[in-house]
Amino acid sequence: MALRVVKRRNPPAWSAAAILVCALVLSLGVSLALLAAIGKSPVHGLVALWNGSFGSLWAIEDALIKAAPIFLCSLGLAVAFRMQVWNIGAEGQFALGAMGATWAALTFPHAPSWVLLPLMLVYAGLLGAAWGAIPGLLKVKLKANEIITTLMLNYVAIFLLEYMVYGPWKDPASFGFPVTPEFTPSAVIPLLGVGRLHGGVLLCVFAGVLLWAFLRYTRLGYELKACGEGAKVAAYARMPYNRLVLFVLTASGAFAGVAGFVEVSASTGRLMTSIMAGYGYTAIIVAWIARLRPVPIALASFLLAALRVGVENIQLDMEVPAAFGDIMEGLILLTILSGQFFEQYKLVRKGAKNAPAPSASQETAP
Repeated sequence: MALRVVKRRNPPAWSAAAILVCALVLSLGVSLALLAAIGKSPVHGLVALWNGSFGSLWAIEDALIKAAPIFLCSLGLAVAFRMQVWNIGAEGQFALGAMGATWAALTFPHAPSWVLLPLMLVYAGLLGAAWGAIPGLLKVKLKANEIITTLMLNYVAIFLLEYMVYGPWKDPASFGFPVTPEFTPSAVIPLLGVGRLHGGVLLCVFAGVLLWAFLRYTRLGYELKACGEGAKVAAYARMPYNRLVLFVLTASGAFAGVAGFVEVSASTGRLMTSIMAGYGYTAIIVAWIARLRPVPIALASFLLAALRVGVENIQLDMEVPAAFGDIMEGLILLTILSGQFFEQYKLVRKGAKNAPAPSASQETAP
């Protein structure tokens, strides 16, 4: 039976929530079936996932801590994606931000916290912004595809981080492990109250409000959305398209760099290779799921961070291979993204009665 893809004219308001729930149920069902296939109890796995994600105050705190860098990276990507500039390099920009913060912490270890923490934040943001500006310049000057350049720069950044922790910044007292010396207390973001939450969470709130106000109330925020229709539209409206491309990639890198500062200062207290946990890649999914809006980005960041914590709990509690956690997380993300396709499009049989005639941009032969 021949089918074609047709864009929905008026998607129902409830479709987004319904498709998200269906995608989650489907992915969890497949994951539990995989558990059963390797001889583990699916019910036990579901309980372990819930307990690890939301079953205790510790789990919720852990999810919020992991959500902070994802949220900041996602905010930066939302700025670029709004203009349809596809920055896939948040992972590398995150790494450069962590290195910038580490340089400041190791260079000025005895500075007071009110001096050192802002200095770490500034250096992290500047290095992240510079790493984002490189593909921006390549796109503007040489018409290079930003998807390829930002993706390739991720590997350069990760190798550069490994070089620093294996070489110049390696702690002589680390017994051969690739880590830097521990940061002094003045270089560590303080905790909030008696729990494990740190001041980086407040920084996320401030960054989210700032970006929301920028996109909603400033002329530049409006221009980013308008230029998202393409360079020809920007030229017709006399908007500086190339300048805005460079701006969004630089700003996107700055947000990811600040995320690196939060992670290296508040979570690890030193730079190490394990800091590269894929937050920059997860942020791409978060920004897309949340449709580039700050409040939904915050919710999606928390939910995906909670998923990470829950999957880790399954690995520890049920002694499943570490790869199972990656498979489970990938299934959930894949089904959510696939579900979003059916929110905007539908499959109809070719020649079906009352089917809308597709335009060239609406029809795809599967």
